[in-house]
This record gives sequence, C-alpha cells and structure tokens, in this order.
Amino acid sequence: MTEREQLEYSALRATIRERGTARFYVFAGGFAAWSALVVATAALAFSPLATLLPLLVLAAIFEAVFALHIGVERIGRYLHVFHEETGVTKWEHAAMAFGRPKGAATTDALFSIPFFLAAVVNVAPALIVEPTGPELIFIGGAHALFILRLLVARETARRQRAIDQARFEELRTQRD
Repeated sequence: MTEREQLEYSALRATIRERGTARFYVFAGGFAAWSALVVATAALAFSPLATLLPLLVLAAIFEAVFALHIGVERIGRYLHVFHEETGVTKWEHAAMAFGRPKGAATTDALFSIPFFLAAVVNVAPALIVEPTGPELIFIGGAHALFILRLLVARETARRQRAIDQARFEELRTQRD
C-alpha cells in the first residue's frame, strides 16, 4: 500500500467511526427534541394539524440517521473493493463474510422500531382535541406515509450493501 493509499484508508476508516458515532447522537438528541415538541404540542395545540410539526422533525431525524448509515456502508464497500487485497481477509472482507448467522443477535442500524413507535405516539396529541373525520384522515395519512418511508428505507438499506459492492467492483474493473 502506498503512503497515499494508507492515508486514504485511515481517513475513510475514521469517517466510518465518526459517522457511526454521529448516527447515535443524532438519534438520541433528535428523539429528545422530538419528545419535547410532542409534549408541547399536547399541552398547547388547539388543532390536530399541530402534530405535523413533530412528525416533520421525526422524519428529518430519521432521514439524517438513514443518510449516515448508507454513507458508512458505502465507504465500507469502497474500502472492501479498492483497499483490501483479494484473498486476504481483513475487516471489510471478514464483515461481509460474517453476515448474520442464524440465531445471532442483530441490531437495527436505522432504529426502525423506535421511529415506528414514535410515529404512533405522535398521533396522540391530535386525538386529544377530538379531530373531525377529514382531519383524522389527513393526520393519519401523513403518519402512515412516514411509516411507509421507514419500511421502504429499511428494505433499501438491506439491499444497498450488495448494490454498492457490485458497483464498486464494476468501477474497479473499468479502472484496471
């Protein structure tokens, strides 16, 4: 590995570490802010439409977490293809080969369940002010769209690793 390649590798591993840590901070800090907003909405709202502001904040937090996760995965695949030697098992190769063994503990890098539960809780202030039918449909629809986004993003993230891997291998073949 040349000095330039070593510097790039080190910088990208540091980026993975920093973005991975940032994802947890964005989630925890964002949830704290969202929670305060939901409590304020429940205490002060006179309209069910007020629940859209905390939902928007919740969606923004999720999108930040999602972007951080996809970026980390993409950098990992780049390192896998461009910095690890074929036939030599290093971190990225080992992580890809390890996969998810049956029965092993798994984590949800996107925090899908907490976001889903937050979306359900977010509707509560709208129900306190006794919404009309159209308001309930509109508010429920907005929350349903957010939940759909969670499901689509989760499925996209599941497939993204293989897609990125294939694309970087294609780029490497074109380069060589």
